[in-house]
Amino acid sequence: MRNFKSIDRMVFGRGTVAKISEIITKQKSKENDFAVYLIDDFFENKNLVSTLNVEGKDKYIFISTIDEPTTELIDQLTLKIRSYYGFLPVALVGVGGGSVMDVCKATSLMLTNEGKAHEYQGLDLIRNKGVYSIVVPTISGTGAEVSMTAVLTGPTKKLGIKCDFTVPDQVILDANLIDDVPNPQRFYTGMDCYIHGVEALTGTWRNPMGDSFGEKSLELCKEVFLNKNISRADADEKLMVASYMGGLSLTYSQVGVCHALSYGLSYVLHLHHGIANCIAFNYLQKYYPWGVEEFHQMLDIHNIVLPKDVCKNLSDSEINLMVETAYALDHMWDHAFGKDWKTKISKQEIKELYLKM
Repeated sequence: MRNFKSIDRMVFGRGTVAKISEIITKQKSKENDFAVYLIDDFFENKNLVSTLNVEGKDKYIFISTIDEPTTELIDQLTLKIRSYYGFLPVALVGVGGGSVMDVCKATSLMLTNEGKAHEYQGLDLIRNKGVYSIVVPTISGTGAEVSMTAVLTGPTKKLGIKCDFTVPDQVILDANLIDDVPNPQRFYTGMDCYIHGVEALTGTWRNPMGDSFGEKSLELCKEVFLNKNISRADADEKLMVASYMGGLSLTYSQVGVCHALSYGLSYVLHLHHGIANCIAFNYLQKYYPWGVEEFHQMLDIHNIVLPKDVCKNLSDSEINLMVETAYALDHMWDHAFGKDWKTKISKQEIKELYLKM
C-alpha cells in the first residue's frame, strides 16, 4: 500500500492562465515575498509573458528546451534563485512543455534540499517538501503536469527524481496555450500520452484505479488522433485532459518496454522524449500489437514520417550504453513482464531492438 500524493488544486478552461497572479498572490504574506517564473524560451518576446503579469519582486527566467533537462541545469538554477534576495521564493512557476515543468518540479525540491540534483535521481530520496510549485503546460501529452517524477539527464544516467514531493501543488490547464503547437511536435508529445495509456493498461502493475484514468486517457487520444473530422479546438481540449489523466494513471500503474528503450535513446542520442518514444514504439508489435497497429494508423492520418536508422552509425560502446541505460530501469521491465522479467528479456534482445531503429 502506498498513500499517493495528488494535485492539490487544478484550474481548467480557456483563458484561465490570466488568473495566475491571483493564485500567486495567495501565497504571499510579506512585502518582500516573490515568485520565480521558469518559462520556455519559445515565448521570449511573445504576448504570454505579459499575460502572466510578472510583478513586484517577481523574477522570470527563460529556459532553453533544445536539450532535455539535466541535473547540472537544476543545480545552476537553484544557485541563481537562492542568490536573488537571500531568501527563497514563495512559489515557482513552470510555463512550458514537459521539460520545463520537470525543471520547475526539480528546482522546487532542490531549493529546500541540500546537495546536488543527481544525488536525488531515484525513488523517495527527497527529504523536504519543495517550494510551492505551479505548472502551466503549453503543449500536452507528457503528463508532467501531474506526475510524481521529474525526469533528468545526469552525469551517469537518465532517471527521474520520483517521490510524493515532486507532484506540483497547482496546475493550470488552458487550451489556448496549445492552439499553435505545430506538427510534428504536437504529434510526438501526444503520442507520449497515447503510449502511457497502452503501457499502463498492458502490464503486471495495473489495477482498477490506474485503469480508470488510463482507459479514459486512451479513449481521448483515439478521438484526437484517429478522428479525421475533429476540430483543432476540440482536439486540443481533449488532449489536455488526456495528458492530465494519463499522468494520473501512471501514479497507480507504470510504463513499460517503450519508455525503457526511449530512455536509452534519449541518453545517448539526446533525442527528445516524445520522438524517442515514437521511434521505439514503431518496432514493438511483439509487445503491444494493438497499440502499434493504431499508432501506424495515426502516423498515416497525420502524415508523420519517423526518422529511421538513428542507431545505424553508432559504435558498439554507444549501443551497449543504450542497452545498460534501458536495462537498469527495473520497475518498467517489472511492469511489462513481472518480477521474473530477467528471464523474459535479455540484454541481447534489447540490443537487437535498438539495431532495428
